[in-house]
Amino acid sequence: MTSLTKKIALLGIITAANVVIARTFLIPIPFTHGNINLCDAGIVLAALLFGSRAGGVVGALSGLLLDLISGYPQYMFFSLLAHGTEGYIIGQLGQKRQWLGLLAGTLVMVTVYFGADSFLYTVPTGLVGIPLNLLQGVIGVTVGYLLVVGLNKRLAF
Repeated sequence: MTSLTKKIALLGIITAANVVIARTFLIPIPFTHGNINLCDAGIVLAALLFGSRAGGVVGALSGLLLDLISGYPQYMFFSLLAHGTEGYIIGQLGQKRQWLGLLAGTLVMVTVYFGADSFLYTVPTGLVGIPLNLLQGVIGVTVGYLLVVGLNKRLAF
């Protein structure tokens, strides 16, 4: 089995685990049709350990699949864009300046969801979602970063 095959398999496992964990720990957000979940944690894990493309793929697939199975199909393509871009940016900027990548990725995710809520519903709905999406991003980024630190110590990546 080639290293590329192993990497693709591992990213598939991370994506699947990310969707299951995010679906398990799902907190609905009133007035926004959205939710707080841990989807960002797996995205951070993939992006910081395997780079921007891996972060983008895990982010895009996790966001799309989570919305599809959670009953939010109207958000699935917005989530593909929000979390795919988030993962790519975290992986790209996070290789040299992790804090900058984590911050920029989170802000992009929040911005895309503001646009999605405003487009699908109303601008006030988008505005209500900003602090809640920031909270989701901060929680997910923190959990993901702690996972990366723990794995780096144990696996010597």
